[in-house]
Amino acid sequence: MINADKPQLWKADVAKSVKLYNEWFLRFAPRAYQKTRMGSIDQVRKAFGVTSNLRLIDSRTLSSHPTIISTLRMATSPPLARDRLAGLAEVGKNLLASLEEGRLPPRTAHKDLQYQLSRICEVINPLLDRELFPWLLNRKKQKRMDRTVAVSVVADRLSGVVADPVIRNAQEQHQLEKIGLYLSKLGYKKVNPATIGDPFRLKPGTFTFRLNLKVGADDKIKLPIDAVVQPISSVEGSLPVLIEAKSAGDYTNTNKRRKEEATKNRQLREKYGSKMQLILFLRGYFDVGYLGYEAAEGLDWVWEHRIEDLRQAGI
Repeated sequence: MINADKPQLWKADVAKSVKLYNEWFLRFAPRAYQKTRMGSIDQVRKAFGVTSNLRLIDSRTLSSHPTIISTLRMATSPPLARDRLAGLAEVGKNLLASLEEGRLPPRTAHKDLQYQLSRICEVINPLLDRELFPWLLNRKKQKRMDRTVAVSVVADRLSGVVADPVIRNAQEQHQLEKIGLYLSKLGYKKVNPATIGDPFRLKPGTFTFRLNLKVGADDKIKLPIDAVVQPISSVEGSLPVLIEAKSAGDYTNTNKRRKEEATKNRQLREKYGSKMQLILFLRGYFDVGYLGYEAAEGLDWVWEHRIEDLRQAGI
């Protein structure tokens, strides 16, 4: 074992991991949010323009400009999550996802699509935040300052939703870069995952990122693995080391999702045997409760602040 059998170190490692995450967040998050916010302001302005400042929200407008749905969800009081809007309008979540991507479902008949878009508009229109958009009240004359403030507020709401996945993706990318740099310094060579037919035929001293492994009955389940490494000292055909990059900005989320790693580990071992090694690469808010659970499930981990522990996995 690397760290799972050393509970006397867990609290100190948790504190170091939290400190490392916080330092990264304070450097990266403000820039990411500002960049996201600028894009959101442009998006909201365009939505206000095509809807005559929210006076014209109907199926025709939504059909011609499907991406405005993201802005419209943030223009209501309260702002509506995608699932909530789908439930209120009694439409599929896939429809809303398609609209946000800027496309209309090609397999839905025109009449049915227009009906569903109308249902969405029927939910949004009465929920528009009229305190924020006073020109919608009694057809009051719109003031430039009112519109400027409204655009800014809706953009902030939208940015809060968009920035979170941007930061999560940046967390994972940062961790993979850290792993890649460490492996390169040890003499490992990175290979393109698209060129790998069988991950168990990786040549010794090579690694790849984001590779799918098939598990389950008839190999119908594809498990994405963040990093797959074939140790330099191994022989061709040996089991590679699998690494799952995990980064978290709070304790609540990790404890909610801790079963996911255990399930993935179990599926891998059922398919490839008990010697299959899945290692968690941790940075952030992983408390002793999370660590104890994963250790009990047979998982081990390496902390980002002590990446050299990967050597204990044979790397």
